[in-house]
Amino acid sequence: MILVLKQNSKKEEIAVLKQHMQARGLIIKDIVGETTSIIGLVGDTSSLQEQDITIQFDCIERVARIQEPYKLAGRKLHPQDTVVDVCGRKIGGGIFSVFAGPCSVESEDQILQIAFDVMNSGAGFIRGGAFKPRSSPYAFQGLGLDGLDLLKIAREKTGLPIVTELMSNDFLDAFERDVDIIQIGARNMQNFTLLRQVGQLKKPVLLKRGLSSTIEELLMAAEYLMMGGTEQIILCERGIRTFETTTRNTLDLSAVPVLKQRSHLPVIVDPSHGTGYWNLVEPMALAAVAAGADGLMIEVHNQPKLALCDGPQSITPETFHNIMKKINRLRDALTEE
Repeated sequence: MILVLKQNSKKEEIAVLKQHMQARGLIIKDIVGETTSIIGLVGDTSSLQEQDITIQFDCIERVARIQEPYKLAGRKLHPQDTVVDVCGRKIGGGIFSVFAGPCSVESEDQILQIAFDVMNSGAGFIRGGAFKPRSSPYAFQGLGLDGLDLLKIAREKTGLPIVTELMSNDFLDAFERDVDIIQIGARNMQNFTLLRQVGQLKKPVLLKRGLSSTIEELLMAAEYLMMGGTEQIILCERGIRTFETTTRNTLDLSAVPVLKQRSHLPVIVDPSHGTGYWNLVEPMALAAVAAGADGLMIEVHNQPKLALCDGPQSITPETFHNIMKKINRLRDALTEE
């Protein structure tokens, strides 16, 4: 629900209004425009009658209900783009960011070599899996906390903030202490208990779209994180499961403009998981830039054929370097007036 306040309303009247709404268990969101002041109410407002509250509180000019189920993630309560700040590096609001690195951390030499390579090519963040959710219990599951320690070494050597996936609340303390951006993977997008707990950490979160999830379900997952306490959320389109089997997933690039119209949260695209093939990463990365994405997540491995996880979709550092040059040229062309 949105309460549009009358101009020149007294601060004392507004304070009483807020106290009344908070006493009903509602979350208050202040929205200050150039000419209008608005109070957003998040929670169960079904018992509030528009006519009654406008009579009770003289400072209210009119009342409007938000039809979308995602209140905090939607634009109506937050019309301006959210810019996520991670160690001084920003994502969103016109600032383009690239996350790059191997699907899985395999050794210190591997992660350090890749981290330096992607940094020198312009990546702003190092991504790598310490814990790996795999369809097969016999597949490589990651190095666990040892892998996280190797990512910390890569961060220390390069200065790149790290993003890695959290799969279980068993490691909340370690991720709160050591990880710059906590990734919630596609398989855990609707693990609502985990989302609430991660939200309470109030750390930046990269939220990937589920394999068969709608755009609304993705935004509702973000709503769980925001209800937990964090507003620093990056949405990631990484392909969805359809009838098509030529590619690993179907990369839904239309989700980018749709999400940016409906939500203030930054949106990035993962063309590696979205296609499953290294030679499709470049065209889909460029298409994502053209679609208006705020960034990209790309899997890079120094020896893709020997990778312990997702080798077929990983590109070499040299290929990544060439893609980054094309991305920069495309972005320059798109911003020319």
